[in-house]
Amino acid sequence: MPAHAQGADPPGRQNRLVALLPNGERERFEASTHRVGIEPHQMFSRPGESMRHVYFPLSGVISLMTPLADGSAVETATVGYEGMVGVHAFLGGGNIGNAQAMGQVPGEALRMDADHFRAEAGRDGKVWGVMFAFSAALFLAVAPSAACNRAHAIQEPCARSMVGTHDRAGGDEFLLTQEFLSDMLGVRRPSVTVAARTLQQAGVIAYSRGRVTVLDRAALEEASCECYQVVRDGYERVMAFG
Repeated sequence: MPAHAQGADPPGRQNRLVALLPNGERERFEASTHRVGIEPHQMFSRPGESMRHVYFPLSGVISLMTPLADGSAVETATVGYEGMVGVHAFLGGGNIGNAQAMGQVPGEALRMDADHFRAEAGRDGKVWGVMFAFSAALFLAVAPSAACNRAHAIQEPCARSMVGTHDRAGGDEFLLTQEFLSDMLGVRRPSVTVAARTLQQAGVIAYSRGRVTVLDRAALEEASCECYQVVRDGYERVMAFG
């Protein structure tokens, strides 16, 4: 996903997908949205529930989770200012979603009625092309993320998750508890504790009371696996055609 620009204005002042729309189309689109908050562990959608709204984050991060038979859930992707939550509504999956979307990092999002969103996507204009491109980019992100959690030592996916959150957080400090990290990666909390401590001892991050401060962005990227770059490059490549 888009890289964090050191020293630049925080990302998330606007949603990237909405910003890609031509002026008139964007103004009409935004007029049908409402700003809502994003809070950690806040549920935006649950499996089997009617999908009433879609969300376009302006800041913060929302995790997309796949529920497991034992009642737990594993993260398959994260969405920030570069995307949307609710592609199921766009892809014609009906009103019932099969995934779980949960707030990870506090922020704000634009909320739109799902039926109205489908109507906007069906108009002549750029909405359909932009949302289709993002849907393709999201699917490209899911496979490497799932493989990463299984194929690599815990420190690499842990660093990858922190890099991705840093991209979207709007600053070098953000909330990311070890409990949340363990849920995201599908591992036990002690494993996350060891991985975070290793990164902290190396001077890459500072970690206290669930807050991460990135001290060395380049080193954090180096500590993560190649999956981060694969996902980010794939997003940029696909969105260039949106």
